[in-house]
Amino acid sequence: MSGQYPEQSKQQPLVLGIESSCDETGVGIVRGTTLLTNTVSSSMDEHVRFGGVIPEIASRAHLDAFVPTLQESLHEAGVTLDEIDAIAVTSGPGLAGALMVGVCAAKALAVATGKPLYAINHLVAHVGVGLLNGRQGTEGKNDAGAAAGLGAGKLPENLGALLVSGGHTEILRIRSITDDVELLGSTIDDAAGEAYDKVARILGLGYPGGPAIDKLARQGNPKSIRFPRGLTQPKYMGTAEEKGPHRYDWSFSGLKTAVARCVEQFEARGEEVPVADIAAAFQEAVVDVISSKAVLACKEHGITDVLLGGGVAANSRLRELTGQRCTSAGIKLHVPPLDLCTDNGAMVAALGAQLIMAGIGPSGVSFAPDSSMPVTTVSVPA
Repeated sequence: MSGQYPEQSKQQPLVLGIESSCDETGVGIVRGTTLLTNTVSSSMDEHVRFGGVIPEIASRAHLDAFVPTLQESLHEAGVTLDEIDAIAVTSGPGLAGALMVGVCAAKALAVATGKPLYAINHLVAHVGVGLLNGRQGTEGKNDAGAAAGLGAGKLPENLGALLVSGGHTEILRIRSITDDVELLGSTIDDAAGEAYDKVARILGLGYPGGPAIDKLARQGNPKSIRFPRGLTQPKYMGTAEEKGPHRYDWSFSGLKTAVARCVEQFEARGEEVPVADIAAAFQEAVVDVISSKAVLACKEHGITDVLLGGGVAANSRLRELTGQRCTSAGIKLHVPPLDLCTDNGAMVAALGAQLIMAGIGPSGVSFAPDSSMPVTTVSVPA
């Protein structure tokens, strides 16, 4: 595991990526910037009755799923472990036990095969997936009119990333995907996906909450109720000259509480709860504040291209409103195909390939998973 590669492997490395930060067991294989396969096994169904991801159940599911997922991925790509140039694995952030399964599996493979091992940041990997071509393609359009992907293997200048998922809501500036990532803003409490799950539980919609609320919201009136937009008051926002302490940050815990109080008021009056209207109004509050703050951060930092990633990127209203506001601000929005927005091994392999092509050495096998890994740490040094 010396990190020395043949010249061809440096230019187009064949990388196996492993992702296990939450409830998806992902194994992906890329050659340089070409996606060969993306295999995902989800344990979501096992968490439904609990209304959220149970870390111990997720960890055990990773143990059961890893070997079959690996075998399927290698088969689909038409390669063997011997042909792999390097292995990349998510080492953080994420659920500690779930990360441990993926990291231990990756270390075992690296030791057994003698392949270099890269421990990488799950969040930055969401950006790396936008570099893939091949199966991903770059000519397609999503239903918000945003270009799919970032192009054939090259990042635009002045790039940002808006990551919205069950565990993270963040806006990043990407100067270099391999060694220069800056956090501009993030949620200070619940992530957007968590807020969706909690509100869905309040409304009796089950888990996962995102798809259920998105579907029901189409039947409701988003203007029927004005729910709060967290951290938008002047004391938090400040001005362009004197920025407030949370100018680009989000908060969704107060919104969740407002929804709960709204439902309680309808029930206390003996009235039928307008579930569709509440879902629509809640969703509008979430996507309004996410998109407005993200675009503001981009404008004030000279960001002209932004990638939308994470599981909540599947939300139709978020894609629509973010696309509209980016267009108005002269910002180009990129949204990878939805199966590459959610957690997957292809994004891990994609970032691993970028590190190899940039001449960055592997991590070795002495690193430990870091459930709170900062986004500024793209990969763990040896």
